[in-house]
Amino acid sequence: MDLSRRRMLNALSCAGVPPVLRGRAAGDQGGERVPDRDAACARLLANLTALFAGTAASNRRPETRPLLDALALAARADLAAMDRARGGEIFAGLPLGDSEARLEESFRRLYGIALATRVPGGAAPGASGGGAARPKVLRALVRLYEEHYGDRAPASHGNWFPWEIGIPRHAGRTLALLAPEAAARYPGLTAAYVAAMDRRLGHGAAGDVDLDSRFHTAANLADITTNRMVQGALLGDPARIRKAVADQLTVLDPLDPYAPRHGVTDGFHRDGSFVQHGSVASTGSYGTALLTRVVEALSLLDGTGLGPGPEAGAAVYGWIRDGFAPLVFEGWMTETVKGRALTRPQGGYADARAVCEAVLGLSALTTGDRARALRAYARHLGPACRAGADPAAFVSPLSFARYADLLADPAVRAADLAPPRASFAFNAMDRTVHRRPGYAFVLARSSTRTSKYEYLNGENLMPWFQGDGAHRLYLSGEDQGPGHDVGHYATVSPYGLPGVSTPVERRRTVPELYGGALYYDNPSHALAFTASSASQNAYVYFPRGTADWSGGTVLGAYGAAGMVQSDDEAFRDRALLPADFTVYRGATATKSWFLFDEEVLVLAADVADLAGRAVTTTVDARTAHPDDRILVTGATRDGRPYEGPGAGTAPCGLRWLRHANLTRGTAVGYLFLDPSPVRVGLDLVTGSPRAVRLANPAAPVTRRVFTAALDRPAGAPPLCAAWALVPDADEERMRGYGTRGGPLRVLANTARLQAVAHTGLGLLAANCFAPGPHGTAALRLDGPGSVIVAHRPADRDPAAVRVAVSDPTTRRAAVGLLLPGRWLRPVEGDPRVRVRHVAAGTRLEVDTRRAHGRSFTVTLRPTARTGPVHRTVTPPNWM
Repeated sequence: MDLSRRRMLNALSCAGVPPVLRGRAAGDQGGERVPDRDAACARLLANLTALFAGTAASNRRPETRPLLDALALAARADLAAMDRARGGEIFAGLPLGDSEARLEESFRRLYGIALATRVPGGAAPGASGGGAARPKVLRALVRLYEEHYGDRAPASHGNWFPWEIGIPRHAGRTLALLAPEAAARYPGLTAAYVAAMDRRLGHGAAGDVDLDSRFHTAANLADITTNRMVQGALLGDPARIRKAVADQLTVLDPLDPYAPRHGVTDGFHRDGSFVQHGSVASTGSYGTALLTRVVEALSLLDGTGLGPGPEAGAAVYGWIRDGFAPLVFEGWMTETVKGRALTRPQGGYADARAVCEAVLGLSALTTGDRARALRAYARHLGPACRAGADPAAFVSPLSFARYADLLADPAVRAADLAPPRASFAFNAMDRTVHRRPGYAFVLARSSTRTSKYEYLNGENLMPWFQGDGAHRLYLSGEDQGPGHDVGHYATVSPYGLPGVSTPVERRRTVPELYGGALYYDNPSHALAFTASSASQNAYVYFPRGTADWSGGTVLGAYGAAGMVQSDDEAFRDRALLPADFTVYRGATATKSWFLFDEEVLVLAADVADLAGRAVTTTVDARTAHPDDRILVTGATRDGRPYEGPGAGTAPCGLRWLRHANLTRGTAVGYLFLDPSPVRVGLDLVTGSPRAVRLANPAAPVTRRVFTAALDRPAGAPPLCAAWALVPDADEERMRGYGTRGGPLRVLANTARLQAVAHTGLGLLAANCFAPGPHGTAALRLDGPGSVIVAHRPADRDPAAVRVAVSDPTTRRAAVGLLLPGRWLRPVEGDPRVRVRHVAAGTRLEVDTRRAHGRSFTVTLRPTARTGPVHRTVTPPNWM
């Protein structure tokens, strides 16, 4: 193809795009240059080159060499593929046609070649300085513009993301890296591409960001605006950069779900939750993308005079401390906040590496105590996520150099930003995290506010029960991969995820339901089902639950959580949906999780199925490498040793069970507090990662799968059961719980009230699910609510009583609570807690309006019975 400069100019002229020469910017009068403007744009482009290609100093570091070699190797392979390409291809084996994914991949590979030619000290492909490679890349860009992306190219097709975000990112970076050559060979190319990017921004407004668009939120907004900053620098247009910065700054403010700006509920909430698509818990996926892109933008803007003030860095630091650190355990990002990405092959360590790189980048832009804390956290993350062992661990050569400097600095000591003993209630995304030095327990819930799962684009094909109380238990000191990576989802039944109650049935994936299509297509229906429609989101991609009650309470380092398991929106609205749209009914259950030091106590009530089907409740499901030595021991309720898997279900039930991985040196105990028969399995299972994600490798994976489950036959009465997970338990400890459960007491376990006590810790906790007064001898709640009472506080005042209360429905104006018996006076606590004395004891009234499920706390001390007391209190200092 003859791609002369004259032909390019003619093509651009026909397209109505005026050539933009280097040094000329939109808005220039008479071609006069504005030095400050030019300097700012030049600095941004130089920052981009340094960020992705490194500097002479960073690239001399031996730690950087594997990345540089990998860049050069990939570029040489792609150049060879360009030489072998046939018609309809830029790269051999990658036909473009009508595939937006292959088109985006072509742009990405061109960027990789351009990047390799700009690496200082790198082994650039082709002739010296990329003399042969760069013209090739530019010619390919011209062809892609003319045939696939410019105004004369076909309209956008398929997924919107490559057109509006992916291609602009790769094309913009490529043009930035090759700016001198592009200006010399094709003076109008950059302007033409930017104009095309504006036209392709189909969900924007007049070729710019639309803050009212549901597509321009959180991570997507950060992507688009960072792309537009690069575009502004390419055009020499600071106004475009400033507008992009202003738009991006809107993601830094914590979201108020009661007063969303521009109607947006995507982003970080005050409790550290991150939500994308309005209802998906996605800190480890879209949240990581947002973090990465905002730190990238701050790095690009550094020294330009166009960036935000220090408050931006402070906000991002808050994300890392409150939103990310609690979710990363020993370098592994929990699957429960990754949406559909939990079925991708890279695993939790790779997800944490992206966080580590952002932390390193932010630390370089920050000073003082915050910079020291970030460096300490990066050191904490680095060894655990094995950053030094993988040439692709980081994207930027600067990150390898920064991390090496950090390791060499004796003043930097590794420190987690999350406490080793803590409970976190991420109520805005229906997640609970409970951490102790030896383990982390993470719980995924759903409600009318939060999706049960995210399915999209052939990813996470069997997600149905991931938000129905599924948990992940991470044990300290072991490789988390075999137990929690995509192999877990390929070998553990989707109906037997740890912690869930499911009807016994076979469900079909979206492609199975709709003739191989990745979504339900019915644009003529009143609900207008298209690939990106709101109906598709609500009923296919990320359906919410239909019950309000999901949440919990935190008191110091202890927590309580609960949920009412419900059907999804599709089943509720089945009468409104097309006749060929498939819906599924779920099981019913009311569950609570009480989070102590050595135990996680689980209560389940009203576990049944309204359609009369059998129901399985999985106590736990753990996977291990097939060569690991697994030992399962236990005792029956009549005191006999349990003979292990293969012996069948113990007729009288199990008292306790213990799963030990002798190879890894880890164990989990299971204490059963009622006589429900327990089914135990230990099987070697082989599954395909492609069964859970179409783009995964087809090679099978094998895991040793342990399962403990409670089965309810079809037509049987609803199940009511209680059990405890005991991380790191040995057999002596399990036997020590005795016949009564040791310090654990179940005070109530119904669909209306679930309450427990831990006598060793002096804790009483309860979840009330129904209207009206409910309680035990030591506690009464008025209507739905969650409460923890500590009668044995950890501070120096043994007479003090500490109380935490929340409204898990997020809809109540107030929650009332009675502590029978003594009169107690408030010492300190939240001003929303009102304390008064009544004849029966001490009554607390908690103002929960617009609190979105957060906990309110108060510390009380005994007082003489002298008369009524009505007091509010000052904020606590003991938390």
